[in-house]
Amino acid sequence: MTRTALITGATSGFGAAAVHRFAQAGWRVIATGRRAERLQPLVDAYGPERVHAAVFDVRDTAAMDAALAALPAGFADIDLLVNNAGLAQGTAPAQSASLEDWRTMIDTNVTALVTLTHRLLPQLVARKGAIINISSVAGVYPYPGGNAYGGTKAFVSQFSLGLRSDLHGTGVRVTTIEPGMAETEFTLVRTHGNQAASDTLYTGANPMTADDIAEQILWVANLPAHLNINRLEVMPVSQSFAGFQVARD
Repeated sequence: MTRTALITGATSGFGAAAVHRFAQAGWRVIATGRRAERLQPLVDAYGPERVHAAVFDVRDTAAMDAALAALPAGFADIDLLVNNAGLAQGTAPAQSASLEDWRTMIDTNVTALVTLTHRLLPQLVARKGAIINISSVAGVYPYPGGNAYGGTKAFVSQFSLGLRSDLHGTGVRVTTIEPGMAETEFTLVRTHGNQAASDTLYTGANPMTADDIAEQILWVANLPAHLNINRLEVMPVSQSFAGFQVARD
């Protein structure tokens, strides 16, 4: 039986890589995102029977509902929700951070994620499906400038554990994947387009790639139905843990 996955944030990074990996593995994939011009090549690569592009901003509830209502018959029964859409905005300390950036992160990483999850839970329960939420090590380990971003990812991880508890006995699996440093458009978005900052962060660091994370998502999705990975924290070997800060007189 061919299973269907809905993957948000599929226009770049982890999401785009996951669409490729799932389609190659024989899944049907609903690829969502704001930029139609980035979703169409995914459809072209695998055909409309394998990949369906659903163009909407996850923060737009009406557009989300319309896209779900318009799913073609072959894609209407969803077995897996991959909540990947998310972003970081800004690197300033909290006392000088942009409130607009904070709200954008909360609206995308938290509100949109819970809204889509809530919409799909009835059919995921009916189909004994699965939810994979993409969190971050930033939700576990604080760092300067992480403020609201780290808070949103801590929410994703805790929300996932709560879902797992509430879904007890339904057969629905829930997993959080918490990546560390991975080279995608993440830092470009976070710095509002500063390519030099992105290059500085990743140069010589041997970071993870989007394909690395896509492999983890597919691995979790393909596990036997009686196994659940609660949390999967993944970092490049080059990244580890820093010491505490100390302010001195």
